[in-house]
Amino acid sequence: MLGKEMQKALRAYGEVLRLVRRLPQDSRPYYAKYARENFVNYRDVDPDDSSALQELLNRTYVHSLWVLNKYSVEEAAADRLKEICRGS
Repeated sequence: MLGKEMQKALRAYGEVLRLVRRLPQDSRPYYAKYARENFVNYRDVDPDDSSALQELLNRTYVHSLWVLNKYSVEEAAADRLKEICRGS
């Protein structure tokens, strides 16, 4: 069974993919691929290292906000991602 932090990472990934759908259609494939590559690149992070996982979740949220702002999508769209990544 997956640990709590790893479940959070999978939920964050799913939420990032939902946010990608809010982007202009021509940019969606790029950002969907970018998200997948980043999550795959960090799959070897020690699941017992909660500080490393929390840092990655924080970066996920911050980078997602940057992309949403770039395409003038309201930051409120990322409220669920914020809740997952930051617990607030």
